[in-house]
Amino acid sequence: MQVLIVILKEYKLNIHEYQAKQIFAKYGVPTPRGIIANTPLQAVTNAQELGGNVWVVKAQIHAGGRGLGGGVKLARSIDEVRDLASEILGMTLVTHQTGPEGKLVQKVYIEEGAAIKDELYLSVVLDRAAEMPIIMASTEGGMDIETVAHDTPEKIIKIAVDPAIGFQSYHGRELVFGLGITDKNEQRKMIDFASKVYKLYMENDAEMIEINPLIKTESGDFMALDGKMGFDDSALGRHPDIEDMRDISEEDPDEREASQYGLSYIALDGEIGCMVNGAGLAMGTMDTINYMGGTPANFLDVGGSANAETVAKGFEIILKNPKVKAIFVNIFGGIVRCDRIANGIIEATKLTDVNVPVIVRLDGTNAPEAAEILKNANIANLIVGDDLGDGAAKAVAAAKGE
Repeated sequence: MQVLIVILKEYKLNIHEYQAKQIFAKYGVPTPRGIIANTPLQAVTNAQELGGNVWVVKAQIHAGGRGLGGGVKLARSIDEVRDLASEILGMTLVTHQTGPEGKLVQKVYIEEGAAIKDELYLSVVLDRAAEMPIIMASTEGGMDIETVAHDTPEKIIKIAVDPAIGFQSYHGRELVFGLGITDKNEQRKMIDFASKVYKLYMENDAEMIEINPLIKTESGDFMALDGKMGFDDSALGRHPDIEDMRDISEEDPDEREASQYGLSYIALDGEIGCMVNGAGLAMGTMDTINYMGGTPANFLDVGGSANAETVAKGFEIILKNPKVKAIFVNIFGGIVRCDRIANGIIEATKLTDVNVPVIVRLDGTNAPEAAEILKNANIANLIVGDDLGDGAAKAVAAAKGE
């Protein structure tokens, strides 16, 4: 289940906070004013343009937990804006979402200060079990929502919204009552805020919007102090403006390269490289490897249009990972033909130094022809698996040097 969650997350196009707030502004969702900067000098100029005497210097990376990692800091003078921007730009920011390797900060968002009276949490996510968007809210804003869900789940409100009818007034009433908002004017403002967030979620084919914290100011207004958005890659054809927001420097270069060849690749932490056709079979293959005592090094779906070139590219990408000690190729030939995969394996050995054992299980369309092709190729480190269980067991044994 954890692997599946990781994959579903990675299939989204993520954008930076400042870009999310640009979309918020189009829908009238209130946010503090801010300007992006690439250098300390730009940061100073931005702070002067914004005016005031308090600013927030925010690292822009595709990960949460920036504040705890030292990537969000308060400045009370122009000199402090310059110093903090110099400190944050170029740093490798490590958070609970980046992993120990962290992420390089190349941009900072200079934002005006806000008079915070209270901090709330609001998000809209797709609930696949309910088959509809879910609005989640909590009075525990500014905290890691996963911690809140674990320690005090009763403090999280969940409201399912049927897309056939959209956000209605009764959804809004359930939200404000759940958050304990009793002032009529504040109730109206909060319902209006949530309605706009839901609208932008639906109209932009978002998979996730998270505002943490959603603040209530001293004047009783609600404002998105932070903003995170993720979008379904499959819907980007309808949203070229969002596609233009893609920051390639924030994406894994191997995953990016794989996508250019029609391959779906996600790097994991194990030792057994996987090449499979179909996401469901890929998940089953990784589960079987785990069950047999091994750990998958990646998710790689070659899809239904695989050919020798794409299979060779798949091997090349898998073998870039120095942790890989064996590769398990598990193909059920329906749309994709097994003989194509077999030729791809042979081509890969010509183009790439395949220096680890390759365990192959091919079944389905043209499987006998594929077996003959591989037999005649005389590849030294190729091992044939009779079925999924046998192939996974042999891959685990090969990775352990047995």
